[in-house]
Amino acid sequence: MKKGTLLKSLALLGAATLLVACSNNSSDTKSDAKETTTTTMEKKDDSQKEMMMDLQDGTYTAESDFDEHDYKVMHTIVVKDGKITESDFDYYSKDGNMRKSENEEYNKNMKEKSGTSSKEAIDKLNQELVDGQMAEVEVVSGATHTSENFVKSTEALLKAASEGNTETVSIDLGK
Repeated sequence: MKKGTLLKSLALLGAATLLVACSNNSSDTKSDAKETTTTTMEKKDDSQKEMMMDLQDGTYTAESDFDEHDYKVMHTIVVKDGKITESDFDYYSKDGNMRKSENEEYNKNMKEKSGTSSKEAIDKLNQELVDGQMAEVEVVSGATHTSENFVKSTEALLKAASEGNTETVSIDLGK
């Protein structure tokens, strides 16, 4: 009888030890993942800051190919005294005569569907870049795709500005 109680106690103790060990391991794994994510974000921020510190004065332009709606991204920044003083991001129609942010019908429809217009989103992104001096900007609710394209074009422009490359940079926005 004492053997049965002893075996049950040992089994219970073993199960409890295993549970605690697995729980600690899971916590360590989460902690490691969190550390890795934080480190990756810090490295990205550090590399952006490093790039920003070395911006050469000039006008820098990036553009994409035309998308399935016959618009392409064109983004120009002006750097003066090592700082971004102007940002002009927009989508341009194939004929080159229309900016998406100036297309009244498109803006009205977008505003009704998403709560923001293309013009509002683009103005906000351009201003945020000049104010914050970094490619990482807050995603504009209702304009996620535009926000992502803005970040991609800005990163390409910051690289060009850090190298002093004033030739138009081609950007791939993916399909």
